[in-house]
Amino acid sequence: MANLKRDTNRFLYKYRDKGIPNLMLYVGIGNLVVYFLSLILSIKGIQLDELLRFDAERVLSGQVWRLVTYPFTLILGGESAAFGFIFKLLSLYVYFWVGKLLERIWGTLKLNLYYFTGLLLTTLAGILIPVLTGYRYSVLVTALYIHMSLFLAVATLCPDDKVFLYFIIPIKMRWMALVYVALTAYGVYSSVSAFSAIYGSGGTWFALIAYGTPVLIALIDYLIFLGRDVKNLFVPNSGRRVQRKKPEPKAQPNPDWAKNYRGPSGERPYRHKCTVCGRTDTDCPDLEFRYCSKCAGYFCYCADHINNHTHVQ
Repeated sequence: MANLKRDTNRFLYKYRDKGIPNLMLYVGIGNLVVYFLSLILSIKGIQLDELLRFDAERVLSGQVWRLVTYPFTLILGGESAAFGFIFKLLSLYVYFWVGKLLERIWGTLKLNLYYFTGLLLTTLAGILIPVLTGYRYSVLVTALYIHMSLFLAVATLCPDDKVFLYFIIPIKMRWMALVYVALTAYGVYSSVSAFSAIYGSGGTWFALIAYGTPVLIALIDYLIFLGRDVKNLFVPNSGRRVQRKKPEPKAQPNPDWAKNYRGPSGERPYRHKCTVCGRTDTDCPDLEFRYCSKCAGYFCYCADHINNHTHVQ
């Protein structure tokens, strides 16, 4: 088991740049394109949401495109006001941001495997559970919880890094992650309570399977890739910090570059040396030097000898 884990880590490191780079950027752009198309088509009475969302019965009847289109329906539905759209746009930015951080830490390949493994497990559950239960129970097939688990993954790897809540309040990612877990659990509990109040025990099981399964799958995906790092959320000063590249300072010329240096013969290095008197620009930095065009070769002379020397033929 240890050898398998070591070989897997080596494989992921060796091919870390393989896969789809900037994956979450493309997912975000796809969601925006679908969102604006839905606004345009809704004018003509076409509900794009109904055509792209996952539906196990329709997938099995031939509408296989739903297997790949549902991750692009994250921001469809809900409020259509400007504030609602800004909130959706902000959520897409957060998903892109955490995806970029994970890609920097893990590499492109591992991020791709994490994301697509979560989608695959969610899709399989969305098909198998209704089929095995005779469509008595269904699963809310959505990529939302996989996207949210990306933030949990970053918080696990870099728990002490800070983010700015509402771009104002600094808060450690560890606490943001724990709040996310609490809110997710509360959301499932609220759904189960609502269905239980209306339909009794049957509603409880329906809500648990429908709303609890995608959360459970996201948790399984998270544990597969980050199981041993969960302790970082509870142990202070653990994990790693995201390394941000700092601009390298420009090299400054050293005016005393030849001050303490001597050649094999004890001579200080120079650029120009008079052929007649032997003075150099290192010994006499204020002295001017010229090269004679009448000499047969490349001969240098100081200002005192440029016009007072025997030409070399």
